[in-house]
Amino acid sequence: MREILEFYSEPVPGTNAAQFDALPGDVESLARIVAGLLLHQHIAPAYGEAPAPARIAEAQLRPVDEIVACVLRHDGAALSLARPPAKRAIGVCRHFTLLLVAMLRHKGWPARARCGFGAYFEKGKFVDHWVAEYWDGRRWIMADAQMDAVQRKLFHIDFDPMDVPRDRFVIAGDAWAMCRAGKSDPAAFGIMDMSGWWFIAGNVVRDLAALNNAVMLPWDVWGAMPQPGEAPDFARFDAWAALTLDPDVHFAELRALYATDDLRVPPVVFNAVLQKPDRIQL
Repeated sequence: MREILEFYSEPVPGTNAAQFDALPGDVESLARIVAGLLLHQHIAPAYGEAPAPARIAEAQLRPVDEIVACVLRHDGAALSLARPPAKRAIGVCRHFTLLLVAMLRHKGWPARARCGFGAYFEKGKFVDHWVAEYWDGRRWIMADAQMDAVQRKLFHIDFDPMDVPRDRFVIAGDAWAMCRAGKSDPAAFGIMDMSGWWFIAGNVVRDLAALNNAVMLPWDVWGAMPQPGEAPDFARFDAWAALTLDPDVHFAELRALYATDDLRVPPVVFNAVLQKPDRIQL
């Protein structure tokens, strides 16, 4: 377990650690700070905001340093101070998660990002989502930094966002297993007008990459991910999804599997939002 915790304690790539020195060290405070720095592009109207296209482009930012630099361009105050919504950087769930993971690791908490589906946004739906998962010394706990007071009210959240139940956030591998067992309809998993086996399979790959410390944008496409509407290779995804259900037990296998060309994030991915190849730095 020591090797695993050390791996998930490494600084997140693209992080200037000194920028987090003055922040508190407890998980709840860090999550609250993250929520005060970012504004979700699709939930902005709940805060009275309608971001212009130039601002929405901020959701394409990848490294932590670029996200923090964007925050500071809008408001140069200390990171511990919540910004008014109009002065927050625009992002999506992945940005909230990545920033929290980076802060947690800087403060000595082993942490990792998980890709999957939230059951708390739309009744009967499992919506594409990311959360952080941190080790408290006994178990891995999922924390959703996006769920501030506004969103807890908006989505009628009836659980502690700092300890999200496993049936409320369903990691991608669990979603795959539930659908394969006939317990859930794959059409219920996705976002907007996109759903189904191909979408779940894509999130299995994204979660597997995140477990290898590559936290991608939710719309990055590469390697083994099926195209929209395309049937995935069920046997391969059965095996891959199973490994992500208990990543500590299968840590060595996940690391070895990620080294293969089908799963490793390449230097160029396809950005499905921008509809073009996107060169990235890993």
